[in-house]
Amino acid sequence: MDLNHSLSFVHPTRIYTAGYEGCENADIVVITAGANRKPGQSRTDLVKINVAIYKEIIPAILRYSSDAILLVVTNPVDILTWVTLKLSGLPVNKVMGSGTVLDTARMKYLISDYCQVDPANIHAYIIGEHGETELPVWSNGTIAGMPIGTYCSEYALLKNSKNDLSEIFEKVKNSAHLIIEAKGATNYSIALAILKIARSIIRSENSILPVSTLITDYYGINDVCLGVPAHVSKNGVGHFLKIDLSKKEQEQFRHSANTLKEIIKTIHI
Repeated sequence: MDLNHSLSFVHPTRIYTAGYEGCENADIVVITAGANRKPGQSRTDLVKINVAIYKEIIPAILRYSSDAILLVVTNPVDILTWVTLKLSGLPVNKVMGSGTVLDTARMKYLISDYCQVDPANIHAYIIGEHGETELPVWSNGTIAGMPIGTYCSEYALLKNSKNDLSEIFEKVKNSAHLIIEAKGATNYSIALAILKIARSIIRSENSILPVSTLITDYYGINDVCLGVPAHVSKNGVGHFLKIDLSKKEQEQFRHSANTLKEIIKTIHI
């Protein structure tokens, strides 16, 4: 009701409640349902609870919309993207997670604030798990075509760009905790991140976004869903980009993948 009362201020929209029948013939189904992690609860415990929920949700969605693109938002998003892919039997391009789209946006904001430059001029990604083992790809990040470290050193007047960039990444990783501490949950930024992904699908914008997708032969890593830059259009996830990673970044990426694989081993589908 609250949302419907605002419709005169926006583009023509229909907002309504429904059961799974509301998914009938949908182009995209965004899945946000799941339990939140409680204090003292391990990630493995949370995975087991949310996998049980997904075992009910995914078949119910497919009964009404077997051709939709499924966009997973529930955490741990990479694990549940993999679970959705296995439970649904859909082609790889039809299932994706929000991945590190929001993490990347957070990093761009913090760099832009630090360097006093429009975030649109910053090209850099956070990849891997949406969580503790994610990593920034500093080795090929740029601002206006210049390496980020070079730009920061020459134009942002930073005393030590390497240390400052490391500090920025730590702030990215702690962002969600700080927001949850202050207001109970993150909602606005993740909603806009999902809107960006959905818009790229509906309008076939062909955006390159670090969504969570099943990767194959990515620096020797297979059969796990991780956030990597990928082509997103009306067909869902197209090819993912095997961006050049430094030796250290490759090691971090493999660690991120192996961390998720250890959790996947505990899942029974």
